[in-house]
Amino acid sequence: MAEAFEEKNQVGFDLPHYLGIIRRRHMQFLIPLLLGWVMVWGASWILPSRYRSGTLILVEQPTMPKDYVTPNVNDDLQDRLHSITQQILSRTRLLHIIDQLNLYADSNGRLTADDKVERMRKDIGEIELVRDGEGRVSSFYVSYSSHDPRLAQQVTSELTNLFISENLEVRQQQSEDTTKFLEGQLETARKTLSDQEEKIRNFKGQHVGELPAQVGSNLQILAGMQGQLQTEEDALNTAKQQRVYLETLVNQYRSLQGPPKSGDGAPMGLPAIDQELEKLRAQLADLSAHYTDRHPDVRKVKEQIAKTEKMREQIVAGLNAKASDPNAATATPDASEVKDPSSPTAQLQGQLQANRVEIANRERSIAELQTKVTDYQARLNQEPVREQQLSDLTRGYEQSKANYDELLKKKNESAMATSMELLQQGERFRIIDPPSLPLKPDFPNRLKFCVIGLGIGLAFGTVVAGAFEMLDDRIYDEKELQKLLPVPVISEIPALAAATDEHIERRRLWLGWATAAAVSAAILLGSALSYFRG
Repeated sequence: MAEAFEEKNQVGFDLPHYLGIIRRRHMQFLIPLLLGWVMVWGASWILPSRYRSGTLILVEQPTMPKDYVTPNVNDDLQDRLHSITQQILSRTRLLHIIDQLNLYADSNGRLTADDKVERMRKDIGEIELVRDGEGRVSSFYVSYSSHDPRLAQQVTSELTNLFISENLEVRQQQSEDTTKFLEGQLETARKTLSDQEEKIRNFKGQHVGELPAQVGSNLQILAGMQGQLQTEEDALNTAKQQRVYLETLVNQYRSLQGPPKSGDGAPMGLPAIDQELEKLRAQLADLSAHYTDRHPDVRKVKEQIAKTEKMREQIVAGLNAKASDPNAATATPDASEVKDPSSPTAQLQGQLQANRVEIANRERSIAELQTKVTDYQARLNQEPVREQQLSDLTRGYEQSKANYDELLKKKNESAMATSMELLQQGERFRIIDPPSLPLKPDFPNRLKFCVIGLGIGLAFGTVVAGAFEMLDDRIYDEKELQKLLPVPVISEIPALAAATDEHIERRRLWLGWATAAAVSAAILLGSALSYFRG
């Protein structure tokens, strides 16, 4: 009793039970398996075939090194490729290709232009990017799917040409736009720089002599003028002394026209002339100690000494002549003596007049020099103010100049990059694999459909066999019978099979194996056909 209970509650994988199910239900499993597989596999041959033609486009780097010519277009290839793809997949571009190649003509007018465009976008699919080890886009894959393999190849070739030409056009346009923008900025900077130069030029023109660069020359000129002023003042003092001396001589000469001689026979007034000669000779000795004989002051003093000595000789000669004529001693000088240019009186008067003219000229020259000295001193006083003003102007000019030079450099580099793009020496697309002519359809994938059909057939056969087994209320197993009996089994009667039953059972076994072999052969043949002809 206990052993029967343990056998009843024993849980585990009952292999004989499942083998019995397979023997009984193999036909209910194999036939649905074959039907499910045939339906899916047959559908792969009924569905219209679509052929996909593809090409691989290489992103070729610029032939010119970046150290020599820096590209002036966007370096992000993925963004630029996305932009190019959007332009190529635009409605206008796709409609042009559809009309040119007469695509979707089998729709018999059921598709509108927008439907055709949307259908072509689905047939094109995604642009597959290929990246290198550094994560940069090195190439990309373009494909197109169609019912006609040659048409798929033709459309793929057209799309490839569009990608290549559009990339060149986009790069050239971006490069030219960059160069034009820099040219505009450069022209603005040039005008600003010209305005700054004009301001500095006007400022220098308005303040000539007051600029910081002219401080040294102003100081030299001022020192020279101050020296000239000192020289003129000294000469003016000398001229004034000469005037006093000449006036004294004139007065003394007039007084000597009638007075008697002195006790030693020398005329009165000659000591003053001798004293003047000694003074001039002392002055000449002092100047000779400092200057050469060619110095103007030395020559002037020598001329004065010569004139004074000549005048003394004339006075002495006149006085001796008058001393020999008693009548002339008391006589006064007549008008002819006064008017005679060779007379001492006329010479003294002429020298005195020249001395007065010299004094007037000296005073006028001193006034002019003082005015100039005042002007240059004012210039030197204005120099700090002008320096600050010029520094402000120069700072703005230097900033404008640096900005102009930088823009000029960028503009030249951009112009070189534009020339490189126009010569197609920049980054460009090149076809590695030309658009292929597909020999096998991309859809449906008949081998894949074959595998899917096999899975569906297996599931369908399992469900059908299981359903038949569940709906069958007959008992085929001893253990199931023992589970149904309320009392344990004491003894068993072995099955007594007749020869006819054994023959039927043998036929059923062979029929099962034949059916399994036929189903397997059909699936294998279908798979081989899908592989080689699909």
